[in-house]
Amino acid sequence: MATASVIHRWSREEYEQMAEAGVFGDRRVELVEGTVYDMTPQSRRHAAALRRTRRALEAACPEGWEVDVQMPFGASGDSLPEPDLAIVPDDPAGHADGHPRTAALIVEISDSSLRYDREQKLPVYAWAGIRETWLVNLVQDLVEVYRDPVDGVYRVRLTFGPGERVAPLCRPEAAVAVAGLLPPR
Repeated sequence: MATASVIHRWSREEYEQMAEAGVFGDRRVELVEGTVYDMTPQSRRHAAALRRTRRALEAACPEGWEVDVQMPFGASGDSLPEPDLAIVPDDPAGHADGHPRTAALIVEISDSSLRYDREQKLPVYAWAGIRETWLVNLVQDLVEVYRDPVDGVYRVRLTFGPGERVAPLCRPEAAVAVAGLLPPR
């Protein structure tokens, strides 16, 4: 006798209802392509890179936009990831009517999550039409820049090392030093 394996894929609406009902308790989770993932705890180095990158993005943020830190991003009907940083349209109401669905730039700080960020989250951001996503790669001490999304894939991948500067597409005159994003080992 064969048994069927059924995996339920959650919609964003179902996920948000579960979160509001307290189903996840104090656990940090995110919805990516219908699957609820536990978020890995932050190492000291991850937290330091997050702080350093947040400061750099706030200085480079274009007028009319703001930097979100680990906030839900409405990527699609089955994805509500929580990127480490995102430059989203400024909303005086604090996006009370719904999570941002567009961003000028999304940044993931990647150490133990590097593979997950590349394989699971990058395609979600590409499908959402996010023109530019950065992975601050703490494993190799570099910044991976992904641009030009087409059909869920970024067609351009650039890498920048500690001696270089990288500028967001949304404000090319505001280049930031890669070394300033990377905390010391």
